[in-house]
Amino acid sequence: MNILKSAAVIAAVLPALVACEPAAENTTADETVIRGMAPAWAAAYNAGDADALAATYWDDAVLQPPGAPAATGRAAIRQFLVGDTAATRAAGLKLNIPEAGAVDVSGDLAYEAGAFSITDAAGATVDTGKYLGVFQKRDGKWLYIRDTWNSDNPPPVAPAAEPAAEPAAQ
Repeated sequence: MNILKSAAVIAAVLPALVACEPAAENTTADETVIRGMAPAWAAAYNAGDADALAATYWDDAVLQPPGAPAATGRAAIRQFLVGDTAATRAAGLKLNIPEAGAVDVSGDLAYEAGAFSITDAAGATVDTGKYLGVFQKRDGKWLYIRDTWNSDNPPPVAPAAEPAAEPAAQ
């Protein structure tokens, strides 16, 4: 008899517990916004438009580029990107992010992780790598809060140091 009572209680309580689970969040619209960010970022980068690039970051965002110190805040990010885009354009190089990578949204945070390539003026690929952007939604708007990328190539080998000179005899 106790088994039947237990089964009846479980049968009555289980649907109530299942109903307490939050409904799955529909993130399709947010994912669409995030998927458009990296290709648009690459277009602004190739145009050397540091103002448009900086506008994709929150005022308290952090950019963590390879081979350079982190840039914290929109003004510092803009300053870094002014120099970086100018150097890239002067070298005749182009950043390519043809489509968004993996995107996931959870509440007011999202990430996108994808791949990029760098081509020279002849269209030859000179580098490939990956990136990770973390976005935060504030007042209905998605912007980068953290951004980083790195090359698939190893860093260049530093030249060998010259041997120290022998101290002069006195």
